[in-house]
Amino acid sequence: MKKNIAIIMGGYSSEYKISLKSGNVVYDFLNKDKFNLYRIHIFKDKWVYIDEKDNETPIDRNDFSIPLKGASITFDCVFNAIHGSPGEDGLMQAYFELLGIKHTSCNFYQAALTFNKRDLLSVLKPYGIKAAPSYYLNLGDEINESEIIDKVKLPCFVKANKSGSSFGITKVYKAEELKGAIETAYKEDDEIIIEGFLDGTEVSVGVLKLNGKTTVFPITEIVSENDFFDYQAKYEGKSQEITPARISAEQLEKVTKASKRIYDVLKMTGFSRSEFIFIGNEPYLLEMNTTPGLTTESILPQQAKQAGIELSMLFEYAINEALS
Repeated sequence: MKKNIAIIMGGYSSEYKISLKSGNVVYDFLNKDKFNLYRIHIFKDKWVYIDEKDNETPIDRNDFSIPLKGASITFDCVFNAIHGSPGEDGLMQAYFELLGIKHTSCNFYQAALTFNKRDLLSVLKPYGIKAAPSYYLNLGDEINESEIIDKVKLPCFVKANKSGSSFGITKVYKAEELKGAIETAYKEDDEIIIEGFLDGTEVSVGVLKLNGKTTVFPITEIVSENDFFDYQAKYEGKSQEITPARISAEQLEKVTKASKRIYDVLKMTGFSRSEFIFIGNEPYLLEMNTTPGLTTESILPQQAKQAGIELSMLFEYAINEALS
């Protein structure tokens, strides 16, 4: 019998439009001869099933089922395509775990941890994973500009601590720009991370467990036309994404080893995509995404293609791994 697969997309954050694109690509490419596919939009004001004619049917949140034509459709697995909250911060994962429903993303603790840049970098530091010098603020904290600059130097990046897709990020060159950058970041999150600028080659590394083995995809080099890899660079064509990356054999070995170590130390499952910058031959971790973009132009699908894996198989691998 064909498995019932729910593809969840949307979400509560600024990333919802990108998530809808990712979810629809998953829906278009997964093999409908093997799976019964159901597109489900998750928004703050509604959770709904979207049929072929874009009609909406509310989801029964008691058991995550769809009441259709007098029957109740339940799911063998959920394919998570939500970027940001609640699909990438552990909320949906905890919900599905309580209901006993399999899903393609990592477990709720790993999702919450990796979504929080500050906590992720702190946990990984004892394992030898390098990161930029950083300074943390919570909403309401006193802002001591000289102390911040002493710690991270200029230029620096001011980021929302729990946000993706480069929302709320500013590169700061002068002390007088710091306050405005902090205000911008607080529009996205009540926690901020301020990091020193690392001047080196940026790469993105996709990882997935295939047949129980932690597998690193071909690595992508990011060359932004803008000052850094911001929203425009990621989603509006203002960057070159070169796969495989133009890095040395030593750099390739080190970033592959670091990516596998992070994935295994955290006991990850499902997709992950980590961003690093090389200082010399040493990779410094910027962040880790556990629901990376899955559109045809996104980095992880590009890497899979380079590895000879078609999108339909990439998505099927994730479902099979979740069901195993």
